[in-house]
Amino acid sequence: MVGSALLRKLESLGYEQIRTATRRELDLTDQSAVRRFFERERPDAVIVAAARVGGIGANNAFPAEFIYQNLAIATHQIHAANEFGVKRLLFLGSACMYPKFSPQPTPESCLLSGELEPTNEPYAIAKIAALKLCQYYRKQYGVIFHSLMPANLYGTGDRYDLDNSHVIPALIRKFHQAKEKGSPQVVIWGTGTPRREFLHVDDLAEAAIYLMGLEEPPDWVNVGSGEEISINDLARLVQRTVGYRGEILHDTGKPDGAPRRLLDLSLLNQLGWRRKIDLPTGLVKTYRSYLQETKTGHLRS
Repeated sequence: MVGSALLRKLESLGYEQIRTATRRELDLTDQSAVRRFFERERPDAVIVAAARVGGIGANNAFPAEFIYQNLAIATHQIHAANEFGVKRLLFLGSACMYPKFSPQPTPESCLLSGELEPTNEPYAIAKIAALKLCQYYRKQYGVIFHSLMPANLYGTGDRYDLDNSHVIPALIRKFHQAKEKGSPQVVIWGTGTPRREFLHVDDLAEAAIYLMGLEEPPDWVNVGSGEEISINDLARLVQRTVGYRGEILHDTGKPDGAPRRLLDLSLLNQLGWRRKIDLPTGLVKTYRSYLQETKTGHLRS
């Protein structure tokens, strides 16, 4: 999802020398393969957008894969970038890298200030390690390797697996299928009380390229919408977007995750960037993409 959004944005800006590789073409967990790729391509700049991602269910089910694969994916690329002369690298982290009970909104200074949310600790640890790797390569070697900490992302090209996807794609698919089948009820995970911040992936792509253009960016900076919404209110918003008229029930035996997650965007705003796509507009765009991807057989699930 993120990689395709970055590609769309770069192409719209007129960039032509863009090097990509599919998962079949390049296994990022294979250090030798990554090294050969960098040696052959010799990129000027790198955006590390690849990751093993998923919602609470996936993080709970596959903690070993989440920590190992994300460590490997990031560290192999960061090290190879430095080895083969890349001067500019942007690593995409995650808001879940901050402690579970961070002050809200959460400033960048809160990193490593407390315990992580247990349901995504393996993923967060891998991301923190990669962010710190960028910071110390920059300190030691003088390369501009820096990081971006996005809020929860959604949009075109998302993964719609009901068990392992993030909350917005899971809700879109649940409500759409219930609408198609005429089901009277839809069950969502948890109490619905946690509050989250969401950022459309097209805004994320624009922010990433904007930060890559700064001469001296911060070591890491939060990127989000600056607005939060409860899972209950999100579910009702998705319900209206899809046009489902049934009842919403809660499976309170499922975990909620962190009670609240909102990023402090003061630093980002000082750097001159703000999001453009509000959540209602973004959900309409995303649902249209879902319908199109379903129709054409390109839906990721």
